[in-house]
Amino acid sequence: MEWLVAFAAILIGLPAAAWFGQERLIFFPQPGSGTSHLPAGTEALEVVAGDGTRLAGFLVARGVRPAPTLLYFGGNAEEISWSVADGRWPRGWTVAGVNYRGYGTSEGRPGERELQDDGLRVFDALAARPDVDARRIVVVGRSLGTGVAVHVAAARPVAAAILISPFDSLVAVGRMHYPWLPVDWLLRHRFDSVTLAASVEVPMLTIVGAADGIIPPARSRALFDAWAGPRTWVAIPGADHNDLGSTPAFWSPIAT
Repeated sequence: MEWLVAFAAILIGLPAAAWFGQERLIFFPQPGSGTSHLPAGTEALEVVAGDGTRLAGFLVARGVRPAPTLLYFGGNAEEISWSVADGRWPRGWTVAGVNYRGYGTSEGRPGERELQDDGLRVFDALAARPDVDARRIVVVGRSLGTGVAVHVAAARPVAAAILISPFDSLVAVGRMHYPWLPVDWLLRHRFDSVTLAASVEVPMLTIVGAADGIIPPARSRALFDAWAGPRTWVAIPGADHNDLGSTPAFWSPIAT
């Protein structure tokens, strides 16, 4: 009888733990990194969300104004100041990004709906600036951030999308990592990008690590194949999820 009780406890306890603790499995808020690593002329970028939450980020201008702009959405454990400060982004482009709720110095707590709504708010704030060319805003998403970037691309007139280690849906990724759990029933933050992809007709560049063990190329390919617009696929041989951006082979297609 004891084994039956123990089995029932495991059967009930694991899904319950996944349900109540899933935010800790998906979002890994990082503290602010200071500003000493940011290039001269970097502007603080603050956007107030629809519910009054204050979101903090940065805008790095490099070139003429109004400038074409890359709007960057980071990974689930990323404080975005390091990415927007990277000197390898295309010359002449402004690079902007706002930390997710709870990341950096942004207020609030992250969640799928909140991040997606905030992404639209950030796009609108950039498009309204006189130093940004609203007709040439390209959304860039990395990993979890691709779920936000695709949402913005489906709802706003972006010029193009660059998706780095994207996935078709977080449900599909969850099934792969937790095959013993009823992920379809448990997951609240689903980031179902593949459903939106069929309605997005702007050009899209996908860059993946051929050896990515966190988001395997097959999950990225499912989203890529569903995209309605022109699309380009780049797989970096030997690259994994976290070292994907360390080679010229990653930056070259972005520059073109």
